[in-house]
Amino acid sequence: MPRSVAVHPHHRQAVAIALERNGFLTQGDLAAHLEIALSTVSNFCRGVKVSIAKFEEIAEALGLEPRELILAPGETQAAALAKPLGTRIAEGSASPMTFYAYDKGWVGREALIAELTAQVQDRCRLLMITGIVGVGKTSLAERLSLELSAFGVPLRETVEAQEQVPDFGSFAARMLEKLGEAVTPSDRTDRPQLLARLVQALQTRRQLLLIDSLEEWLQGNEQEGWSEFKDEGFLQFFQQVLAADSFQSRIILTSQELPSQLLALGTRYRNHWATQLLTGLSASEQLALFDKTGLAASLDAEGYTYLARMGHAYEGHPLALRVIAGEIGSRPYFGNVVAYWQRYGREIEAVEGAIAAATAGQAVGADDRWQLDRFTQTLRRNVRQRLEHTFQRLRQEAKFAYILLCEAAVYRCAVPEDWWLSHLDYWDCAPEKASLALDALRDRFLVEDAIESERYTLRQHSLIRSVALEHFKHLDELV
Repeated sequence: MPRSVAVHPHHRQAVAIALERNGFLTQGDLAAHLEIALSTVSNFCRGVKVSIAKFEEIAEALGLEPRELILAPGETQAAALAKPLGTRIAEGSASPMTFYAYDKGWVGREALIAELTAQVQDRCRLLMITGIVGVGKTSLAERLSLELSAFGVPLRETVEAQEQVPDFGSFAARMLEKLGEAVTPSDRTDRPQLLARLVQALQTRRQLLLIDSLEEWLQGNEQEGWSEFKDEGFLQFFQQVLAADSFQSRIILTSQELPSQLLALGTRYRNHWATQLLTGLSASEQLALFDKTGLAASLDAEGYTYLARMGHAYEGHPLALRVIAGEIGSRPYFGNVVAYWQRYGREIEAVEGAIAAATAGQAVGADDRWQLDRFTQTLRRNVRQRLEHTFQRLRQEAKFAYILLCEAAVYRCAVPEDWWLSHLDYWDCAPEKASLALDALRDRFLVEDAIESERYTLRQHSLIRSVALEHFKHLDELV
């Protein structure tokens, strides 16, 4: 049984008429009456899936029959379920794949999707999507799987943060079993055989494999190098995938870190390998995201401006903006952007003030108190905690890189590279180790490069700086 359903397109006009007939002047009035999120009501009215419980609650308030709303005129439930899969997906029914991140809130990136789809359909066997936490790597991989339906329902491996060292043999056995191949207890101890069988199975059939959060398979230190596989079996697997004479399957990886060993392999097999750094949504995509959550349909000019300012402050970070949109659409705001701004707008204004000061020549702001990652409970739970995991990994595996990231948070804007590196002089860090520390930040996409006045410069994403400023206060505890 589905957990969520949507109004069929043929019934959307009936919903709009019922809204007016029952005395609700706006969708916001209905949301307030039911004490549910405006985004939920907006999704219902626009034919976007909502939970069954909310669907029935809204339909009852409008005097409509829930079961009839999900069917085309004259269609029975049995007939709806008998439709071809492609038709059901196009109309918003469930896909055979379980999505963990991609949903109806997806906006933009059309050109990127077309480009990556063409690459994977051509000769690219291994596509790696990289970027900071929450920027939408998993969502993009799942979205691409819909375009690559010719490869069937994807196999999936979500790499969880675990105490034990990841084991390639266990991974290979799981994949073979998902491919319908028998794996005996004795097979599980024969890693070379498992490797050969998995590569052959993927080589001879069209199959899409998604591997999410690859960074959990990686490790590194100043002495031996950054972002190398904890188990060499994974490197051997990817090497054989890239080196095979022919290969029918495709693999999409997502990672917060760029594996140095895999990058070296990729330079040897350029036709079969590609990386894509994912950044934030554009200004138009940011507003489209707010619109999809039901916030932009009936906004006054002031509220619209506030949404644009929030999108700019977060540099289009999808996770943070969706969290904020959810908060605005829920109790007690029910879509009132102005009221939300009156309570939390000072945090955005602090970022705008720091940017203005940097433009005026005040590049250093060690006393800035940015809280973009945590000024509400929901942001702390959904954004701050995920960023903290990244910072803690960095602190444990690359101490000087962690120090450099925190020290450089004093800069409000892009500054020359040597400004960053000078901060490690105080920590008795040799120049060669300082360069390695900066490389570690680059590998983890925790630093962004830019050309300012014809000079190569470095900067931090606004969310990264928000967390780094907090950690900067406690750097003395490392001494």
